[in-house]
Amino acid sequence: MLNILFIADVIGAPGRDVVRALLPELKRRHAIDLVVCNGENAAGGFGLTRDSASGLFAAGIDVLTGGNHIWDRKESIDYLRGEARLVRPANLPPGTPGEGWRIVRAGDGTAVGILNLLGRVFMKEADDPFRAADSVLEAMRGKCKVVLVDIHAETTAEKIALGWHLDGRVSAVIGTHTHVQTADERVLPNGT
Repeated sequence: MLNILFIADVIGAPGRDVVRALLPELKRRHAIDLVVCNGENAAGGFGLTRDSASGLFAAGIDVLTGGNHIWDRKESIDYLRGEARLVRPANLPPGTPGEGWRIVRAGDGTAVGILNLLGRVFMKEADDPFRAADSVLEAMRGKCKVVLVDIHAETTAEKIALGWHLDGRVSAVIGTHTHVQTADERVLPNGT
């Protein structure tokens, strides 16, 4: 069985310290094959730097996702262009640095699609996350059976709606951004 751990919204040095302290034991105890983390606030609470990302990768994070604050540090623009383990929101205009999705190999060899989307309610403008998800899933078709979606959005309603839209087509839809656990997890009728 494939075990994926998703860590949402690591914030600043205290968040990085907790990841560094706890992640190795969590990976060992639960036989984690892949760790995905929303790291857009890892540098001082806003943005992501090469140093903050390197520390998270060294701690055992396999893939970092982003959100609206990924751009808060000027240096992240160049970093996004060259770091394959970083996934920024896919529903941004063409020419935006970085990639909005990736297919990675988990520790057991399973191909896993990672898709990052940005919500639109109470957020700066982004393209439609529903259409972007449909487009990316078409591009992923036949390349992976497991797909994890990080929807970085303000409202739980938008996250839940995306879950229903993608039900049966992705393995999990995980909402990030609000910095509070909402404890509204569920398995939808078609398995998402």
